[in-house]
Amino acid sequence: APISNTFRLEDPPMSTLTIHHIGYLVKKIVPAIRSFEALGFQVAREVTRDDIREVDICFLEKDGYRVELVSPYSATSVVAGLLKKYKNCPYHICYETSHFEEALEELTSHGYVMMGSPTPAPAIDQHPVVFLMNASLGMIELLDLG
Repeated sequence: APISNTFRLEDPPMSTLTIHHIGYLVKKIVPAIRSFEALGFQVAREVTRDDIREVDICFLEKDGYRVELVSPYSATSVVAGLLKKYKNCPYHICYETSHFEEALEELTSHGYVMMGSPTPAPAIDQHPVVFLMNASLGMIELLDLG
């Protein structure tokens, strides 16, 4: 049955956000890179160590899509628990904006809950990012390009 139009927003509040990447959680980053390369992806940025989140990150691209491989290097990493529970899998969509504060305010007013404060992302030229959780769809990341 089709979804009722009563749940459709006439003017989606976050329609100006654009997708930057899909975050993909992996146990071992080098074999994951090789597997994505076998699918035709190309490394866009070499592996970067993010000491804030205790993860290694590598961006790959194919057909206009960007995937961020995220691999914890420590048992205390912010994603170590997720990896144990879900194994290798996509786990967030990152949206970019040049109007970070406004977008963050709008997201939180629509039920998104910040998971910590914005912090620099070493793999994205130190641009601030923040993760948010939504009960209906899970985790997203907001990237400040401003």
